[in-house]
Amino acid sequence: MPILEGLLMFTSDYKIKAVLMDDKSLNRTLSRLAHQIVETNRGAENLVFVGILTRGVQLAERLIDKIEPLEGRRLPLGTLDITFYRDDMLRTLKKPRVQATHLPFDLDGKVVMLVDDVLYTGRTIRAALDALMDFGRPARIQLAVLIDRGHRELPIKADFIGQEVKTTAGEEVRVKLQHLDGEDGVYLVEPIHEKKPKDLVEAFTKVAKGADPSE
Repeated sequence: MPILEGLLMFTSDYKIKAVLMDDKSLNRTLSRLAHQIVETNRGAENLVFVGILTRGVQLAERLIDKIEPLEGRRLPLGTLDITFYRDDMLRTLKKPRVQATHLPFDLDGKVVMLVDDVLYTGRTIRAALDALMDFGRPARIQLAVLIDRGHRELPIKADFIGQEVKTTAGEEVRVKLQHLDGEDGVYLVEPIHEKKPKDLVEAFTKVAKGADPSE
């Protein structure tokens, strides 16, 4: 094993098992989704986008960018924080990170395109639907996700899916976006058990001596 690779195993919290999308395939996927959204809705009249913080917002903005030249107008974008609507907030979030919900339009009678990066158990989307209902009564809510990884716990289904991926319960899907992460890509990863500080010190010491930290 190369020394640098071995060191990364100690400093990263996950290992990459597969590259699901690179920058080009991610861009193509967003273009396809944008066209599907317009075709399904027979245009973009009365359509507004709401991105679930954080990556859902960036994906929604990029979909709007692609729809704009198709329809000749820029669609409205809102941001949605679902922190206080999550059913696990009190159980798992000791210090919840609360961000601002910003919906600069009336939801009543609108077709709302709810956008998120990964659809998993469905609980995030359920929380988002509860949150939206507190702000108005849309004519219809549609869901667009970049990745559907299965393992649903609630009867929730996306209307627009970039890619369906079969995963195990121990795997995760990591979405990286240029604006937030400095790169575009989607990765199937497996968490690595946390290393103790002593293990990290020993690993760096081995590297400094030119040895393989995994040995």
